[in-house]
Amino acid sequence: MRIAVIDYGMGNLRSVARALEHVGAREVAVTDDPAVIAAAERVVFPGQGAVRDCMSALHQHELVEVLHQVAADRPFLGICMGMQALMTRSEENEGVEALDIFPGTVRHFGDRASAPARLKVPHMGWNRLHQLTTHPLWAGIEQDERFYFVHSYYVEPASPDIVQGESDYGGRFAAAIGAGNLFATQFHPEKSQQPGLRLLTNFLSWDGEPCS
Repeated sequence: MRIAVIDYGMGNLRSVARALEHVGAREVAVTDDPAVIAAAERVVFPGQGAVRDCMSALHQHELVEVLHQVAADRPFLGICMGMQALMTRSEENEGVEALDIFPGTVRHFGDRASAPARLKVPHMGWNRLHQLTTHPLWAGIEQDERFYFVHSYYVEPASPDIVQGESDYGGRFAAAIGAGNLFATQFHPEKSQQPGLRLLTNFLSWDGEPCS
């Protein structure tokens, strides 16, 4: 099984690769080579930071085209920034165009009208996740299990149908989204101990179908 972890210079990609290897992946390539990514059977798109910097790096590494290609036809897992970049645009820096794979907007926690006045940004640490679906990647993970988050922005999909799980930080927000062969998490599975490792294990055996 060939797994490509997309390397565009942002985030601790080696920790994602090590976590995949820990749960049984034998052929993991951390790579920015479009040919290697296109040949992979599964793709993981991690990262952290700002959407503007992410998109700039993706263009610099000439990865936008291959990202759209692999997101269309094989098991694909986005993590943290790799989830936000799937949206249409981000509100940061007066607006940044993202990959537009899922219609929606990336918004800042500090702008939430329902949030407490002293809501700390970034949202950092352990938080409960409430599963909204019976997606195969939730198999063996308890309802309202805790996962590890580090982010200042959250996604607001145009369609609520793609939201697979929610967390609460100054109000409910989409902590996992997915449709078809795509699944993405705002939390870091590789930093989330046993629940996160179980999700990565599920990803290795997932056939890309949304329902088991």
